Amino acid sequence: MLDQLFEFIEASPSPYHAAATAVERLTAAGFAETERSEGWSGLDAARGFAVRDGGSSVAARAGARVDPDRLHFSVIGAHTDSPNLRLRPQPDTGTHGYRQLGVEVYGGVLLNSWLDRDLGLSGRVVVQDGTADGPATVLWRCDRPLLRVAQLAIHLDREVNDGLKLDRQQHMNPMWGLGQPSPEGFRQFLAGELDVEPDAVLAWDVMAHDLCPPARLGRDGEMYAAARIDNLASCHAAVEALAGLDDPPDDTTAVVVLFDHEEIGSDSATGAGSPILADALERIAQCLGADREQYLRAVARSLCVSADGAHAVHPNYPERHEPGHLPVLNGGPVIKSNVNVRYATDAETSARFVSACNAAGVPHQSYSHRGDLPCGSTIGPITASRLGMSVVDVGSPQLSMHSARELGGSEDPALLTAALGAFLADS
Repeated sequence: MLDQLFEFIEASPSPYHAAATAVERLTAAGFAETERSEGWSGLDAARGFAVRDGGSSVAARAGARVDPDRLHFSVIGAHTDSPNLRLRPQPDTGTHGYRQLGVEVYGGVLLNSWLDRDLGLSGRVVVQDGTADGPATVLWRCDRPLLRVAQLAIHLDREVNDGLKLDRQQHMNPMWGLGQPSPEGFRQFLAGELDVEPDAVLAWDVMAHDLCPPARLGRDGEMYAAARIDNLASCHAAVEALAGLDDPPDDTTAVVVLFDHEEIGSDSATGAGSPILADALERIAQCLGADREQYLRAVARSLCVSADGAHAVHPNYPERHEPGHLPVLNGGPVIKSNVNVRYATDAETSARFVSACNAAGVPHQSYSHRGDLPCGSTIGPITASRLGMSVVDVGSPQLSMHSARELGGSEDPALLTAALGAFLADS
């Protein structure tokens, strides 16, 4: 399972690649691919189908027999995006003989983790292809070491080890060459990469990614290090659970939704704050013969597992953790709770996920945030409030969350996948 996760991470340097990789995995398992803009009435829900839109995707498979009056959904939600550095619309900049690219910081980045790393670029590019169909959007990646955000030498900042301070505007623009910057340098570079004329490159959503590959870590390989564990580990587990599902139970539709833009609040056309999931569920219900009333009743009977990374206890900073809730690597999925609903878990939804873990024969852990520290959040509360659906927040434990390179336990990907598989199979 760990090697499969490594392949998924390597294939997914951007959210757009992650959504595409997820759909490719599901179509290989027999799912049909369709579009949001196409009709779904003729789809075989029992065979399964998948939809991709930018950095998001939705996939579903229904039981062989579904009574619209008994229909319910078993949903797994995760997100494809990770904090990183994203190129500006006019990125070409530089000074003092260096060519640089202007970037914006996306999400809650641990800025220091992006220093002195070999970085590639990836994302999507809109090009004018000269046909009557108009512009085309293509996925693009360059895994050559193009960029570097060089750190200031300690000789020029003797107090750096007492507290590094990085200005997002001034200090994070990576170098990618020597000489004077050209106003169209990046556009010309993209054109060469895509084998088109520069004026055919219309726009881009491009970001930096770390080129160091995933690797096992530790004396016995009991840990692993990789970029984008948060939250590609959950995306991979969700996709594998759905792809490996033989037959959903009668009256059940298994759904996996991978949202974009969770790291910046989910308020976008492809984020958890959008109607993507609600629309997809209603259209699936219609495919299964349910009317609006039956769909709303189905949502009330349904459960969403919001899968996102969980904080493992840090051995060097144990005082930063709630002393009664100290998840460990390779300890199994973590159920995350917060009375202020930063996580959407309640007693009933927690118990249902515990049952799934028990059915899969995997251990589980609990996480509660320190009361004197602000708590992060997930797609869970957003999904619960948008749909009125019960939600449980879970995730694999990890360290270095939001670093350019994060750390997890080698056994945890298989444990989370097994638990999610049991949830889909037994709901």
